[in-house]
Amino acid sequence: MRATKAVPTSVAQRGSLTVRSWAVSWQLGHGVVEFPDGVRVRGRGLKRQDSPHPQPEWGLYLLARSPAENDWPGRWVRWLDFWLPSDEDDARLAFEEVHRRAAAGARVEVACGGGKGRTGTALACIAQLSGVAAGDATAWVRARYDAHAVETPWQRRYVRRFIE
Repeated sequence: MRATKAVPTSVAQRGSLTVRSWAVSWQLGHGVVEFPDGVRVRGRGLKRQDSPHPQPEWGLYLLARSPAENDWPGRWVRWLDFWLPSDEDDARLAFEEVHRRAAAGARVEVACGGGKGRTGTALACIAQLSGVAAGDATAWVRARYDAHAVETPWQRRYVRRFIE
């Protein structure tokens, strides 16, 4: 059995005692990326995988069309295959929401059709929110998620300029 990642969901002070509540997110495994700040997110391709197990508690879907209904809540960012998000401000807010929810211990997934270009681009941007330098983010995601993540030159440029 692989270790699970416990992250603090709340911290309270009771007299001289610090009380922390902990939540468990994804186990390390296929598609799960652990960022430098300890946050874990699962990336996947919707076209080539069956129903995910375990199911996420929230998902971000990067697709040209509205995603199919799921048994869990999520958010859709309009994003054509091999391109960039239609609304970059909305995408930034979505990436920040992924990071915030995952940091609170939720099982969060990021997915697109193939699970490489758009998902890899999003994961590289989220990596920057976790402390990875902009110039290193694409290589960082390729080493930890998929060697072919962030597929196009304009996706790589988008990642490099994400934090600016």
